[in-house]
Amino acid sequence: MARITRIASAVPDLDFEQDYRRWASARLAGTREARVYARMAERSGIEHRWSVLTPEDARLAEGKGMYGSAEQPGTAQRMAIYAEEAPKLALKAIGKLGDLGRISHLVVASCTGFVAPGIDQIIARRLDLGAAVERVLIGFMGCYAAVTALRTARHIVRSEPAARVLVVTVELSSLHHQEDTSIEPLLARAQFGDGAAAALVTAEGEGLAIGEGLSVTLEESDELITWHIGDTGFRMHLSGEVPGRIAAALARPEVRDRIFAGQATDAYAIHAGGRSILDAVERALELAPDALDASRTVLREFGNMSSSTLMFVLERLLRQRPARGVALAFGPGLAMEGFRFGWEAA
Repeated sequence: MARITRIASAVPDLDFEQDYRRWASARLAGTREARVYARMAERSGIEHRWSVLTPEDARLAEGKGMYGSAEQPGTAQRMAIYAEEAPKLALKAIGKLGDLGRISHLVVASCTGFVAPGIDQIIARRLDLGAAVERVLIGFMGCYAAVTALRTARHIVRSEPAARVLVVTVELSSLHHQEDTSIEPLLARAQFGDGAAAALVTAEGEGLAIGEGLSVTLEESDELITWHIGDTGFRMHLSGEVPGRIAAALARPEVRDRIFAGQATDAYAIHAGGRSILDAVERALELAPDALDASRTVLREFGNMSSSTLMFVLERLLRQRPARGVALAFGPGLAMEGFRFGWEAA
């Protein structure tokens, strides 16, 4: 039985949430959308978001910093920052796990940058994991990539019971800030921040056992969440239809049956993609008002960190030792990926 025995998380030092709000409001100054944006920002459930950028580079005032100057930085410049900062943030989270012992496999998920040699190789080298460590790199899957990473670790442990798998997620969403003057993209990017998490998955010790996987892709939904590589970083489109489509899918009897499998559930690790998404899940699954407290706390303190977000939620649930739970995340497709989990004693 593969189980998550430890999870640790890390964020950078710079909280840019209020700075972004001021900048976005200035883009909409004098329009009706400015009032709409202010109202939506206050209702977002987000109080803090974190960035690897320096205060000067992250400053969004006109003519100052990387993202306030007249000319936007190109993708190459942003990827240079990713190559430098993503491994640092990943190692910060890994360091909080304590003594790793022998690591046989490394699974890394990261959707906000590319570098070769890959970030998996960089992490393995800096941890001195040895030339024989087996590596898997999961890229560009979006917010549900942590589910794929953990399910991959489960498959490895089930096939090799002696395996000790280090799972890492690291996302630098703040590198992909774009200059816009329309409310939709400004609201979409108001969700995202930077973060990293690490987990140890083995067949020994107490922890959250990773159970059967769940996958659902909605028909005719591939344009609702898109993520394109442009000349000035990665450009995301996040449709306002997403929460409603998620709620409709979760309300279908066949989907609910797959999620619950006739079992009692006392914990929910739901990707904190935004307040409206959490509200949609709570409503569709008819959950108690406090059922998503862990997800709402992560959203409030860190925003949406793409694939790392679910790991932050699981970190909180690991401390609670729930008997049975469900993990769900949503991303491009529009797809839902998840798994059942439950506390397993040593």
